[in-house]
Amino acid sequence: MTRKISILIAHYNNGKYFKQCYTSLIDQSYTNWEAIIVDDCSTDNSVEIIKQLIKGNIKFLLVENAENKGCGFTKRKCLEYASGDICAFLDPDDALYASALEASIRQYEQSKNIVCTYSKMMLCDENLNAQKVFPQTKQIYNNDLFFNCPIQITHFFTFKKKIYDKTSGINPNLRTAVDQDLYLKILEHGNAKFIKQTLYKYRLHDNGISQNKGKADAKKSFGLVIHDSLKRRKIKYINQNKVPYTFTNPEEIFLLLDYQTTVLYRLKLKLMVLLQA
Repeated sequence: MTRKISILIAHYNNGKYFKQCYTSLIDQSYTNWEAIIVDDCSTDNSVEIIKQLIKGNIKFLLVENAENKGCGFTKRKCLEYASGDICAFLDPDDALYASALEASIRQYEQSKNIVCTYSKMMLCDENLNAQKVFPQTKQIYNNDLFFNCPIQITHFFTFKKKIYDKTSGINPNLRTAVDQDLYLKILEHGNAKFIKQTLYKYRLHDNGISQNKGKADAKKSFGLVIHDSLKRRKIKYINQNKVPYTFTNPEEIFLLLDYQTTVLYRLKLKLMVLLQA
């Protein structure tokens, strides 16, 4: 396995957690990787902590935004520096299991036609002690009406850089639902492989970007991401219900997809996944 993988870390004020993130990369069984860290104008001593940890290690590159720009802008910027064949985001307050890169890269060797992979993730407490495996992750059936709603794709998500370059890229104006934007754009170019291993440690704590108190903003951003996908895919009707031309209210979008939560629909998808396999 000779493919290079770029680990992309969009960082903001997570210095106190970063050592565990850093150590999990150093401990990887697969060694052909680089780490791109883009700091979004942290206001604590994070940059000093990161610089001290990565000092002298040529696998790491630290880039600093001139001003605070948000998650979408920062993750998009990470990709501008990536030189690997495969890319993956790792949040600075999270960590990887030692086999994560090796297990992910192996899938691209075994399945030439896939464009991305994802795995199970372990939910951890603030000290990164394992609590339980996130239960909803499963192999998806990818089609034009797949929007990861309800959530099925989670970390550890890896993708081909050449596929990302075919898309419009991560929306730089997003501050939440950035990963969802990436997933849906990548999946428009091919299929995903679900790795039935736990490869990612997801830290639950009060300051996490995806765990913050702005649930309404997060829902609005996810609705916008889905609406953008509908327009890219030129979908004007779902179950004879018209897709609004202009995004105004996330509830309009989620109501269009409400049928995807029914038992009958989920059973149908499960059958399709089995037939696909």
